[in-house]
Amino acid sequence: MPWNEVSLVEQRQELVLRVLSGEVGVTDLCREVGISRKTAYKWLGRYGSGAGVWAFDRSRRPHRSPGRTSADLEALILAVRDENPAWGGRKIRQILLNRGVFPVSSASTITEVLRRHGRLGVPVRGQRDYCRFERSRPNELWQMDFKGSIGTGSGPCHPLTVIDDYSRYSVCVAACTNEREETVRPVLVSVFRSHGLPEEILSDNGSCWGKAESRYTKLGAWFLRLGIKIRHGRAYHPQTQGKNERFNRTLKAEAISGREFADHCDCQLAFDRFRLRYNEERPHEALGMLVPSSRYVVSSRSYPEVLPALEYCCGDLVRVINAGGMLHFRSSFYAVGRAFSGDAVGLRSTEGDGVYEVYYGWHQVGVLDEGSGRFFQT
Repeated sequence: MPWNEVSLVEQRQELVLRVLSGEVGVTDLCREVGISRKTAYKWLGRYGSGAGVWAFDRSRRPHRSPGRTSADLEALILAVRDENPAWGGRKIRQILLNRGVFPVSSASTITEVLRRHGRLGVPVRGQRDYCRFERSRPNELWQMDFKGSIGTGSGPCHPLTVIDDYSRYSVCVAACTNEREETVRPVLVSVFRSHGLPEEILSDNGSCWGKAESRYTKLGAWFLRLGIKIRHGRAYHPQTQGKNERFNRTLKAEAISGREFADHCDCQLAFDRFRLRYNEERPHEALGMLVPSSRYVVSSRSYPEVLPALEYCCGDLVRVINAGGMLHFRSSFYAVGRAFSGDAVGLRSTEGDGVYEVYYGWHQVGVLDEGSGRFFQT
């Protein structure tokens, strides 16, 4: 019968003693205990080697591992990880390649090195994949958002982030004191001067940007005057601004978490360092491990220091919106919105009786219906 695992050592010792004493032959003993001749001769050989613990199982660990990551390479891997605690195996591998390190282990091996040295946190599981989109060229669409406020010694900071959809290039990370239009506008003026104008801007439904049911704000009207289209994500669907949301997560992990900031200037210094590293050094998996700056070019549409005049077709009926956001037309008032107060809009007749398209410069902002006495945003 097969050996009893509880007393393997004793049975191995008994096997060897019985064979060496001549009590039984190897073949007969193997048949008796249910083992192969190869196994029997293995233990006879180990007994003859003189090793004091010959009857115990030996470690199966190889004496040498030629494919094991060298200590020097592990040190380089850990050094990159310590510089960038949020980076994983793929990014670290690309950084080492960019620095001329060769040979470099696979991304999975680097991940195991990090795990072995206690550098990995708890993995995030259960994340749902969403339908992704990407524009075809730089500056075709910018995504803009406020990351949640962070505390500083001088009060809360509201990081304003803007990224280019095509290249993932970080156009702006600004430490703002609040999320109001009068704070955001000077920041964007600086961005437009240095990077030019995008064709469209996508934002969420925050009060500064406008909402689906009341999409135009003073800031939005300013965008229209600059020739920038406005887009808003669906309410309660942050995945529409998925690239910006993901950027904000990276900003938090690599520039904010675990840090204390004295004031907004301290925040801005950290944001500037992060933005430079993000654009110029950090490999981006969605770009085939290229850096965002390799796909970004400044917009050819320069920022006009003087706003273009509002122009309308010769057949349009031009009316000025009053301070309350109301349009007076044929003895009636229509609520167009305070975003356009003080500016002229053009009413363009349609085939419908008493129905006019309302334009703010080149952009249609709504429809005026005399029959219902209402203005509908578009």
